[in-house]
Amino acid sequence: MKTIATAALSLLAAATWSGPAFSSSTDWVEAQGGQVRLVTSGVPDDQGRLKGMLDIHLDPGWKTYWRDPGETGVPPSFDVSASSNVAAAEVSFPAPQRHDDGYSVWAGYDRSVALPITFHVAAPGQPAMIEADVFIGICETICIPVHAKLALDPASDPDNAGDAAGISAATEALPKAARPDFGVHVVSQDEKKLLVEAVLPGDATSAQFFLAGGDGYTLATPQREEKDGKTLFSVEILDRPTAKPAAGGLHYTLVAGNDSVRGLLPYP
Repeated sequence: MKTIATAALSLLAAATWSGPAFSSSTDWVEAQGGQVRLVTSGVPDDQGRLKGMLDIHLDPGWKTYWRDPGETGVPPSFDVSASSNVAAAEVSFPAPQRHDDGYSVWAGYDRSVALPITFHVAAPGQPAMIEADVFIGICETICIPVHAKLALDPASDPDNAGDAAGISAATEALPKAARPDFGVHVVSQDEKKLLVEAVLPGDATSAQFFLAGGDGYTLATPQREEKDGKTLFSVEILDRPTAKPAAGGLHYTLVAGNDSVRGLLPYP
């Protein structure tokens, strides 16, 4: 699978407002290789949190990217700045798979996937309109950039049972929070390399580690090492900001068999 090339940009799916303003889920936006839509369910809680998901349907043989595909590829982007009474949106990601297409090694999904979203409504008692600008890549032998503008009114059908079930299933499929017996910790770090140890509850044979860059960091694919009975992953730092961000960290997912956990590592 090749990364998105300049020539492929001519295949960009037309930017489309999908879903009438009175719907709490949008229509599917069609693209070569798949479809995408936005869904919400329920009403904002006392803190203004509203549940939703970005629903990505892939045709057989097509793939899409994790939050950080790796050295090639384009991570999904999700912008709600044009919305009314919506301050922010947090997108979560199920555990990805590692793919080697002969051109690059990257992280993503070879199946349809739903990305849970927590919308933060600024004034929970007031009407809110969501206008999301979404950009994803879906790939077969080449990658097709898909740009969709998705608009909905979350108050129009908040009790839709199908929407609620879909969002619940997507949330349940997320990696759990890392814990002392299942997670990673930093062993060493310098300007160019980060080394972490994976702590696993069972057989380490199938363990895979995914670390996302961002905030000025660009990271190479983690390389597995076995040393003194420990499972280690080294990550080359390809680029970094001039100063560490004041808050936050690098998102990681650790997969072992059918289980996975997620967490944050301090910025190196």
